[in-house]
Amino acid sequence: MLASTRARRRTVLAAFVLFAACAHPASLSVGDGIGPSPQLPPPSTSLIPTVKVAEAKGWPADGRPTVGPGLMVKPFATDLDHPRWLYVLPNGDVLVAETNAPPRPDDGNGIRAWFVRRYMKKAGAAVASANRITLLRDADGDGVPEARSVLLDSLNSPFGMALVDRRLYVANTDGVVRYPYARGQMQIAARGVPIAPLPAGTINHHWTKNLIATVDGSKLYATVGSNSNAGENGIDEEEGRAAVWEIDLTTGRRRVFAFGLRNPVGLAWEPASGALWVSVAERDELGSDLVPDYMTALHDGAFYGFPFSYYGQHLDPRVKHQRPDLVARALVPDYALGAHTASLGIAWSPQTSLLPASLRNGMIVSQHGSWNRKPQSGYKVIFVPFENGKPSGPPVDVVTGFLDAHGDAMGRPVGVAFDKHGGLLIADDVGNTIWRVTAAPTLTTR
Repeated sequence: MLASTRARRRTVLAAFVLFAACAHPASLSVGDGIGPSPQLPPPSTSLIPTVKVAEAKGWPADGRPTVGPGLMVKPFATDLDHPRWLYVLPNGDVLVAETNAPPRPDDGNGIRAWFVRRYMKKAGAAVASANRITLLRDADGDGVPEARSVLLDSLNSPFGMALVDRRLYVANTDGVVRYPYARGQMQIAARGVPIAPLPAGTINHHWTKNLIATVDGSKLYATVGSNSNAGENGIDEEEGRAAVWEIDLTTGRRRVFAFGLRNPVGLAWEPASGALWVSVAERDELGSDLVPDYMTALHDGAFYGFPFSYYGQHLDPRVKHQRPDLVARALVPDYALGAHTASLGIAWSPQTSLLPASLRNGMIVSQHGSWNRKPQSGYKVIFVPFENGKPSGPPVDVVTGFLDAHGDAMGRPVGVAFDKHGGLLIADDVGNTIWRVTAAPTLTTR
């Protein structure tokens, strides 16, 4: 009996791989899905999705990604355990969330979901969560931390972090927790105080919860991803999800600030307008050319389509029970970032950064990389220039080379941040490394 079950599984696996290999490749370039007006071809659905997974390999000895002209990259920290997110404290200490998904027993059932989990394991997304925040101290700014310590451990799939006054807020997968913090502290022994629960549960499809504080420290904004790819688990399971929440730190009140955002992850303040920008990973399995991920300025009370539509009023044909009242008010995002690029991290590049002048005053975007597109997309870090509070031109590659010649992943970029000295930090969860990018030194001649 066991042998026959294994034989059937092998047969189904072979059929799945065969059908996936025959899936339609992209007819558009990645660039066609980037910018304020991306091309949106008709959706394409099939029983077997397009699959092109970059197998997680890790970096060879002395390996490193490739940077654009005038840049250099060095490892800032190595031998980490799935580093996903970054936060820089006022004194310059760098916090790293070493984390991954919590147990999710009901996230996908059936043979199709089983195969998807296999492919995610191949992509390096199935390692156990270290559940800790590590502190790295580079006091002299030479790009080499002199000290490393575990600031917090025994957390619950932590991700976003924010310091307000002398309180450190951490977004676990199920809620925001507050800790006392003193400047220069390298370990926090106090127990966290829960201040705001966030939707989680046994499905918890998009488990990451990010945080950002307002400039005056009165509020936090928290991201909550959807509980499905495109609403297939039922609309009731999306209650409070696919949204950015606002948490008032004075009153404790919380509310949905903006919704219809499939998987909002990165958050950044744009200084000219004061607007809160978010990066959103859009839905899969509508073909290699749909749907582009995006970043957009958030508006209070705004709806952005999920799960009923994308990019305004483009209906998702898989959603059976539509909401025309919501679709009619769905906002078009400000700037598309390419189909299936998994654009997760964003960080504003200030005038004080150590990047060349051409890579300042705009948004740095990390693209974790595709699994649902042929050929692959993402697997790089880009810069989008801004002018008067809005994107003003095409993206520029900052860091590439995360894929080798065989299409395997030596690394995958996730969180991005600027350290106190102006260096760009990139969390690489497959390479288990934090990379630091600066302008390359210029040669002087006599």
